[in-house]
Amino acid sequence: MLRYIVKRTLFMIPLLLGITVICFFVMHLAPGSPTDLQTEMNPKASAEMKERLRSLYELDKPIHVQYASWLKKISQGDLGTSFATDHRPVADKIMERLPVTILINFLSLLIIIAVAVPLGVLSAVHKDSLFDKVTTVFVFIGFAVPTFWLALLLMIYFGIHLNWLPISGLRSLNYEYLSAFDRLLDLAKHLVLPVFVSAFGGLAGLSRYMRANMLEVIRQDYIMTARAKGLSERDVIYRHALRNALLPAITILGLSVPGLIGGSVIFETIFAIPGMGQLFYMSVMARDYPTIMGILLIGAILTLVGNLIADVSYAVADPRIRIS
Repeated sequence: MLRYIVKRTLFMIPLLLGITVICFFVMHLAPGSPTDLQTEMNPKASAEMKERLRSLYELDKPIHVQYASWLKKISQGDLGTSFATDHRPVADKIMERLPVTILINFLSLLIIIAVAVPLGVLSAVHKDSLFDKVTTVFVFIGFAVPTFWLALLLMIYFGIHLNWLPISGLRSLNYEYLSAFDRLLDLAKHLVLPVFVSAFGGLAGLSRYMRANMLEVIRQDYIMTARAKGLSERDVIYRHALRNALLPAITILGLSVPGLIGGSVIFETIFAIPGMGQLFYMSVMARDYPTIMGILLIGAILTLVGNLIADVSYAVADPRIRIS
């Protein structure tokens, strides 16, 4: 197992390099330039000033030279300096917002696993029942509803009409004057809507996969043998069938990590949450190339690590798998 993990980790290096190459070149294909955005609204900006800015940002060099320069900095642990007006190190800007995005995505994954797995199992065990039909309708709604539209509806209903939950940010204005318990409660209220919106689509998808896997597994011969031995239905379902039904779901769960990270751009922008998604959106609008590449690099690493965890979990869940 250790040898397999080391091999997969080493294989991630050229894969990560390929991702950065594609992202870097595609990013420069987008219309607009950081210098244009900084000088268009300035009547005193001359052509010479624009060229100086391009030279300062190394945008006057060929694109492959720019990529080599960025890669050299990355190899030294330097993500570069932001093109934004604050000119802060990209690493500092990302580290301020990364914990928020990880927290929301982690809570979303917990909700997806805690709800989708038993939901899928119960739907398969009680196939064609009223419960199964209701969950099927719920799944179709989850697949069909756009994330941004659902977020706006929840904000209008729970935040404006009922005034139960805050609709933006992570803290209230009086956060500094609250007690420790009230601060925790305030943070939880601010996280309810973003976490629910983030988990909604993945919850629907994984529950449907679990239902399909369970239906396939409970028809196998060894399940019939377990029942013939006199085992209780609970033991048959949760000790024998569920473990094998989890195998494809583990893979799907690992592949859902990129979707959660990408979805952060949508709900963090809508809910004004100071996370990586909102920073990425603002950086794209400002053509802040170093910050964009830094966020894409962190997102790629998290995605590859998520896939590695899924593969390792797959091997742990199935004792029949032997990794040489």
